[in-house]
Amino acid sequence: MAVRNPFDASPTPAERAAGGRNARSRAPRSSHGRFEPAPGRPDPVDVLERQSATRLPELVPIRYGRMLEAPFRFYRGAAAIMAADLGPLPDTGLTVQLCGDAHLLNFRLLASPERHLVFDINDFDETYTGPFEWDVKRLAASFAIAGRANGFPVKEQDGAVRACVEAYRRRMREFAGMRTLDIWYAQDDADRLRELMASSMNRGERRRTEEATRRARSRTYLQAFGKLTRVTDGGRRIAPDPPLITPLDDLLDDPSAEEKTLRTVLDGYARSLSSERRHLLGRYRLVDVARKVVGVGSVGTRCWIVLLLGRDDDDPLLLQAKEAQESVLAPHTDGERFDNQGRRVVDGQRLIQTTSDILLGWTHAVGLDGRPRDFYVRQLRDWKGIARPETMDPALLRLFAQVCGASLARAHARSGDPVAIAAYLGGGDRFDRALTGFAQDYADRNERDFAALGDAVRSGRVRAESP
Repeated sequence: MAVRNPFDASPTPAERAAGGRNARSRAPRSSHGRFEPAPGRPDPVDVLERQSATRLPELVPIRYGRMLEAPFRFYRGAAAIMAADLGPLPDTGLTVQLCGDAHLLNFRLLASPERHLVFDINDFDETYTGPFEWDVKRLAASFAIAGRANGFPVKEQDGAVRACVEAYRRRMREFAGMRTLDIWYAQDDADRLRELMASSMNRGERRRTEEATRRARSRTYLQAFGKLTRVTDGGRRIAPDPPLITPLDDLLDDPSAEEKTLRTVLDGYARSLSSERRHLLGRYRLVDVARKVVGVGSVGTRCWIVLLLGRDDDDPLLLQAKEAQESVLAPHTDGERFDNQGRRVVDGQRLIQTTSDILLGWTHAVGLDGRPRDFYVRQLRDWKGIARPETMDPALLRLFAQVCGASLARAHARSGDPVAIAAYLGGGDRFDRALTGFAQDYADRNERDFAALGDAVRSGRVRAESP
């Protein structure tokens, strides 16, 4: 990830603001108001199939089955399709470290290392350098699609999109006037968020928000340990649930040989950690490994859960080692190329997330198929709370949109130039209004692509399963 020499002369705030305003000639704010597919737009199923070619073939039908559950589920798995759609569009040239897959379900409650509950982005598989508006457009379209899934009228869908983009714009203007270190230290503490939202909520909505916070605090690594493991004659082991969770012993004729490889993997991962965290990891011993199916868009990538124990069976550590492939944005930008995609994910996460897992790291390993692959590693679960948009009424969806938009602005302000971006966006609502048009157009496009995948399954072109 390229970093500017800190001793180089920096442009003045006035020069940075002028650069942001000048970007309007490159991509007028009104130009974001529509989505028209580029000539020769690739077939969406072809895009998905190219991704699937690098994944475990026995799991690809599960991915398609999950994507076919609903248009929003399809959207979650279609980041590569949207990247191909955004690439040809005029862009601002105002680059940030993008999340790369900034739909609303990738914003959630998380635990900080200090054991505070914070709200932040939590998916960085596609993180890459690119124009700030790509993330804003993906997030905005996700609210239009979620509103449609709930049966909301267009006016209410647009209201959620406008709330999201306006919150992004207004908070970016706040960051433009802040000191650099204050931007870096800014975070969305869950208690502060609750205070900000309370005045806009009725009693029932406040009760549901409190319940979501309570659930997030209960989703600890110990809960995951109890759910995912069992006691066997050989001691504590990961409980099988094929094809979603498959122990290593069931995948190989000679698990002992693979265990040696996995130990090498863990050694490589440990070297990516700071010295005190390597010391912490060294207090644990490897006990068991299993392959796990995760998410929607990630299904088919190699993902392992690793069980380690410290003092005894009541002292567990669950890690997730997830394959990192090239970002779907990489073919469409001039960003830096990486020799380790796991490090790309980790570096991107540390740059734009205010508080990252203390055991976040990366490694490079030879997979079960004998091919070298990159992985990033983190704790499997620790105080995570995910939104449930299907339970939200229009007012609560708008409120959640505001929180997500503001959180995305904070992430972008850490890695990009908030002065330039704020100057581009301006003090009026032109950009906000434009994005409502884009979000509706892209929600239409998403529904057609969803239908195309369904047609491909019915014709036998691809196969889908729903385990």
